[in-house]
Amino acid sequence: MEVLGLHHVSSITKDAGQNLQFYRDVLGLRLVKKTVNQDDPSMYHLFYADAQGTPGTDVTFFAMPYAGATRRGVPDIAPLSLTLGDEKSLLYWQERLTSAKEGQWAGKPALFFHDPEGLPLVLAAAPEKGWRQPWKKGPVPSERQITGLGAPLLQVREGRKTRRVLVEVLGLRYEGTSRIEGPDEAIPVEVFSPEDPGQSGVLLAEFPDRPRLMLGRGGVHHLAFAIRDEDYDGWVERLTSFGFQHSGPVDRFWFRSIYFREPGGLLFELATLGPGFARDEPEDHLGETLVLPPFLESQRAAIEAALPPLSGQD
Repeated sequence: MEVLGLHHVSSITKDAGQNLQFYRDVLGLRLVKKTVNQDDPSMYHLFYADAQGTPGTDVTFFAMPYAGATRRGVPDIAPLSLTLGDEKSLLYWQERLTSAKEGQWAGKPALFFHDPEGLPLVLAAAPEKGWRQPWKKGPVPSERQITGLGAPLLQVREGRKTRRVLVEVLGLRYEGTSRIEGPDEAIPVEVFSPEDPGQSGVLLAEFPDRPRLMLGRGGVHHLAFAIRDEDYDGWVERLTSFGFQHSGPVDRFWFRSIYFREPGGLLFELATLGPGFARDEPEDHLGETLVLPPFLESQRAAIEAALPPLSGQD
């Protein structure tokens, strides 16, 4: 068994309204699911993706109103990479994101910038990547829209055990070395890819002298890899056989998950492709109302009363 590529990445925001305005109205991603953190229903969980919420295009945020700022260090998953269909799209985004800086992301032309809470982001031209359905009602022309998740940078203090997890446990292929040429520094990285060249893998870099990460707003909580629905039980057994402590089966209603922390300290999730976000909402109306998984429906009144208004929601 091997992972198919990326499924989603989940980060932390303090201001859900500001987050919505940036990722929907500026970056042009569609809000495909407005729900709550299933482990703490007092906070929103917002999912942004392509028009259909396709796995591999999904950026999600836990809205924690009292979150302090992230103090950068290791282990970390940053910057996050978002893909574009061609290099011409970089010119469009350079005009749209006036603060973005030019650079290279593992050999591809890229733009480096931050979201309003300091989360490092990169737009990179990747015409070979798949899993994309344009959002026709979005603020960005279809041909210039973000097409999905690119390879994020995994930052660890020492990479040997993390490298083993990526290759021997998750089944990613080691492709060799490359470089990130950012506005502030140049970083050597190792490249790991799934078998399907149309899907994204990860980049790995070692930073032995960096301080420990303090996670808060503008930080990445976890990275999720996509797995086949029919392989789900096998992955639970596989992680156990490799000696990992893990969450065991977790049903998120729109997909099923398994969580584990790799030896470098990064939190990984394995998430199934299905059933998908259209399970409980028509595709034309994804993300328009607060939806809850069935086990939380009996608490809807209390949950809705506790959530703050989501400013910017049409």
